[in-house]
This record gives sequence, structure tokens and C-alpha cells, in this order.
Amino acid sequence: MDYNIYHLSKKENICYCLQGALIVIILGILFYRSILGILFLMPFIYFYQKYQIKNQLKNRKWKLNLEFKDGIQAISAALEAGYCAENAFEEAYKDLGQIYTDDAMIQKELSYVVNQLRMNITVEKALIDFAERSGLEDIKSFADVFSTAKRSGGDLINIIKVTSSMIGDKIEVNREIITLISAKRLEANIMKVMPLFILVYLSISSPGFLDPLYHNLLGILVMSVFLLCYLSAFLVIDKIIRIEV
Repeated sequence: MDYNIYHLSKKENICYCLQGALIVIILGILFYRSILGILFLMPFIYFYQKYQIKNQLKNRKWKLNLEFKDGIQAISAALEAGYCAENAFEEAYKDLGQIYTDDAMIQKELSYVVNQLRMNITVEKALIDFAERSGLEDIKSFADVFSTAKRSGGDLINIIKVTSSMIGDKIEVNREIITLISAKRLEANIMKVMPLFILVYLSISSPGFLDPLYHNLLGILVMSVFLLCYLSAFLVIDKIIRIEV
């Protein structure tokens, strides 16, 4: 599996299309108050799907990172127990079977590595392949360290133990950061919808106050600029609160 590519399922595709269409209708009514405005915004559905695919990719990589932390700890434990590098992956797969189902990403990857080893593919090559497909810096670092330690004949057990601890600490720090900014993330989500609530409030509390901004060329241009500013602010807020894995 290439973790840098995400294909929406049929259910997800329909769900995001409906969500995108609902957003387009809301924006079309609030910013243009016309059917033409809604039709003009229809391409937004495509970009909304792309946005959701990006989110799904991010979430999947974060989940893989968390599972990978358990994976390298299991590999490190197997090496300390006296297993050779090749057998350590199979033993880690068995140990993690008590925690994860066979459908878990780390279980699939460990199973794939074990199958590659049985076909006489080196563990270094199998790990590098996994690292390239994952697109995660932690997995790439582990693959590089593992390959270097195995080729150089160094203290593989200690090197992997230290590397496992460092990567685990990094992932835990990221997890703590995500927990700490959860309140800020809620505030950011509120900020995203506030401009829309302001438009709704003005439309209801002061009928006719916004009429000059609709159904004329200047008003359409002004509202289009406001809409672009709103969408740009939406993306900027997302970027500020995003935690890279």
C-alpha cells in the first residue's frame, strides 16, 4: 500500500459530495442569494473532496505512526530476547497480534516484511520499501538506522533500542501537543463558522441591510472578494493548527 495515495470509497465519495453540495448551497445563499451563485460555486465540491482526501491521508499516517511505535518496540523486545533480526519481525508480528487485528496497518506491514524475508529479500530492502511507501520521517529514520547497524556489524540490539525509544518519545510529544491544542482547535473551528453566522444574523435581524450587496455587479464583486478572503482564512487557520507527523 502506498500511504501517500488515498482513494475514497463509494460511501465516502457520496458522503463528501453531499457535504460539499450542502456547503455550496449555504455559501451560495449567504454570499449571492441566487441559483446562479450556487451553480458558480459547484466546482467547490471537487476541491472539498480533495481537502477531505488530504485529511484522510493525514489521519491515516498519524494512525500508522502510532502503530509503528508499538511495532518497533515489539521488534526491539524480540531482539533483546535473543532473536536474530529476521526472526524479530515475525516474533513482533505474533506479539502485536494480541493488540491489533490482522487488518491493522502495522500487522499488514509486518506480515509483508516477513513474507519478503521468506522469499530471500533482505530485511534492509524490505524496511526501505516500507519507509518509501509510508512517507513518514520516523519510519525512514528507523530503516536507515537499522540498515546501517546491520551492515556495519554494530551493536544492533542497543542501537535499535535507543532508536525505538527516541522515535517513541517523539511520537508521544506529538500526541501531547495535539491534546494540549485541542481547546485551541475547537476555538479555531468556531472562528471558521463565525463569518457565516454574522451574515445569517444580519440577514435576520436587519432585513434589507445587506440588499445592496446582492443582485448587482458591484455587490457580486464585493461578496466574491469576501468569500475568497473567508476561504483563504479557513485554510490559514487549518495550517496554523496542523501538527505534522
